Amino acid sequence: MTSSNNDVVALAQRLLACPSVTPATGPVFAEMEAMLAPLGFTVDRFVVGEAPDGPVENLLAWRTTGAGPHFAFAGHLDVVPPGPGWASDPFAPEIRGDLLYGRGAVDMKGSIAAFVAALADLPDDLPGTISLIITGDEEGPAVYGTLALMDRMAARELRPDMCLVGEPTSSQRLGDVVKIGRRGSVNMWIKVSGSQGHVAYPHLADNPIPKLVRILTAIEAEVLDEGTDWFQPSNIEITDLDVGNAAHNVIPGAATARISIRFNDQHSGASLIERIKAIAATEGGTVEARISGESFLTQPGAFSDLISGAIRDVTGIDTELSTTGGTSDARFLSRLCPVAEFGLNNATMHKLDEAVAVQDLRDLQRIYALVLERALG
Repeated sequence: MTSSNNDVVALAQRLLACPSVTPATGPVFAEMEAMLAPLGFTVDRFVVGEAPDGPVENLLAWRTTGAGPHFAFAGHLDVVPPGPGWASDPFAPEIRGDLLYGRGAVDMKGSIAAFVAALADLPDDLPGTISLIITGDEEGPAVYGTLALMDRMAARELRPDMCLVGEPTSSQRLGDVVKIGRRGSVNMWIKVSGSQGHVAYPHLADNPIPKLVRILTAIEAEVLDEGTDWFQPSNIEITDLDVGNAAHNVIPGAATARISIRFNDQHSGASLIERIKAIAATEGGTVEARISGESFLTQPGAFSDLISGAIRDVTGIDTELSTTGGTSDARFLSRLCPVAEFGLNNATMHKLDEAVAVQDLRDLQRIYALVLERALG
């Protein structure tokens, strides 16, 4: 199927020209719909949620051509705030030399454009279903994004057999890294209550700070694991410590700390919360927690081989399968089917003057087209 929508650079520029700081709604989704409708996709756009984490717009699109596998592509149109100091308007895409500049060029409007361009060049007779799972809430709390899309898919009885997430996984050059898993993430807030008092009369007060320090010392001494064949060791990091005490002569009434744990598939978020609660309880501390996502692993096999083979055929390089990095919406989609992540070079994501090599966009279009043809052919 050929279309004017096969110009990946033009498609990327259209998306980049739409300001879409998370949570995203509006024009960027209208552009996305305008790209997909001529390719025969049914497009379902919907807005969910309220402030402070919403409203968020999401887009679910699908096209079925006969009986065959269901291939899903997932991504996000929201971007992080550009901040001051750009050499040009971050939402006025500009090609300078061999690079296309704009907020979201690599994370991840560029890969979305490459997938749409790949769709436009597919043969008309490929059997199966292709869907796009596109959220406006990945860079933010991710409360009203991919999870809401998954509910929408379930209501329409759309369940993919495989899902490719277009996150910027490449490190040194396009195609050198494909993610087949991610560590889980949990944040915890530890509070120790005491009794406020004058520092000259400590017997009349109960200082919570030494107790909290002992808790944190014990947590720091924890060795969660030594890593696995596919995952690096889990790690605990103390990310905040506060007593809210502006006076030098007052023993505070409470002390709090925050920790963040990135964990592999030897743990669950719930098991780690119970482990930290047990340590905190030794000093009378309490714990509140939020699990951002559980770990997941798509075992190497047919799906990762398909992606690696397409990369090799276009770029000539051998791909490394990895589980490193932070979390992504793949942590949710892994509940549905085998998931892998592959996209552009991540060197400039979230940075000033974010940019993608024009040739990388064109090569990624070719890789995605090969993946689709081989997955559905």
